[in-house]
Amino acid sequence: MSIIGSMIYPSGPNAQTPERTSQQRMEALQRANGIRTERARLKGMLREGRVRICDVLSEPPDYVHTAKVFDLIMAVPKYGRVKTTKILERCRVSTSKTVIGLTPRQRQELVEQLRD
Repeated sequence: MSIIGSMIYPSGPNAQTPERTSQQRMEALQRANGIRTERARLKGMLREGRVRICDVLSEPPDYVHTAKVFDLIMAVPKYGRVKTTKILERCRVSTSKTVIGLTPRQRQELVEQLRD
């Protein structure tokens, strides 16, 4: 094992992920829970029409970066699985694509398709 900073890294042929202290695991869990809470709040605002999906995709907040584009569009009223899948196919975006993983072209095409 080798220690770099505060992380302990296993060494050798079977080295995988670094071991984390219980404090580091708790901090990561709290960050993940905070992100899930913010995403749930955003999806609620999308459902209620208080936020537009175009705005979210154009300038995504940090907590949305790793969210699936498919899941965000599905939170918008009148967009079900079929309609969402068709829009993503039209823009050549995979259903598993994250917001931060969108290319500028994909982002622009999605915003144009979803604009009211």
